[in-house]
Amino acid sequence: MGNICCCIQVDQSTVAIKERFGKFEEVLEPGCHCLPWIFGSQLAGHLSLRLQQLDVRCETKTKDNVFVNVVASIQYRALADKANDAFYKLSNTRTQIQAYVFDVIRASVPKLNLDDAFEQKNDIAKAVEDELEKAMSAYGFEIVQTLIVDIEPDEHVKRAMNEINAAARLRVAANEKAEAEKILQIKRAEGEAESKYLSGLGIARQRQAIVDGLRDSVLGFSVNVPGTTAKDVMDMVLVTQYFDTMKEIGAASKSSAVFIPHGPGAVRDVATQIRDGLLQASNSHP
Repeated sequence: MGNICCCIQVDQSTVAIKERFGKFEEVLEPGCHCLPWIFGSQLAGHLSLRLQQLDVRCETKTKDNVFVNVVASIQYRALADKANDAFYKLSNTRTQIQAYVFDVIRASVPKLNLDDAFEQKNDIAKAVEDELEKAMSAYGFEIVQTLIVDIEPDEHVKRAMNEINAAARLRVAANEKAEAEKILQIKRAEGEAESKYLSGLGIARQRQAIVDGLRDSVLGFSVNVPGTTAKDVMDMVLVTQYFDTMKEIGAASKSSAVFIPHGPGAVRDVATQIRDGLLQASNSHP
């Protein structure tokens, strides 16, 4: 109906290419336009000015001989002021862009090792964008953004990289565990040393208290019972302690058998040995 009335409609974000007798005449902006076909005017086609995206997957090899698939995302659009160039100069825009992307990626990635390729994705994307901008501007297209969205090594390479990473993390974990065990052993040893030190202090204080008590008992007994010497009092105290010990050994139900000489002479020998030991301890700890 529009052709019969010589009127056409151009949608928003779109331009139309008008020809007369097969020759380009003008670019029609969005809106309604008169196209007198009886005078040789015709519509050659439409050109979208919207932002378009092309995803390109390129297989190449890195410097360390690892084959990878590089996925690039190209965002581009036609320029309104160069719509005639964009419409006439290229028959297949997407194929042309793909060819330039292949060329730049296969020239850049082989110069890098695999790890460097992952780290320098932005540099690769910038190189692709610069080359496309320089080439496609002559055809009426603007390169808005170029992204390297993924670098995919071979499945075996990815598995090997994961195993290397896992081994490195296990090594770090083992070192941390060993360090923790070392610290634990040091703290345990320090605790045992402190415990033994405090136990020794307790034993020393206990013995000192016993010596002080025996001394006070000897002095008190000598004062209250005239004619007794310190030796007599000491012998009596030691004999009393001896019998108390024998009583406790016999009263305990789970005590082990203890065989010691028993008799008046044996008691006297025990008293002499204990007294000598206490005197030596008192002399060594004034």
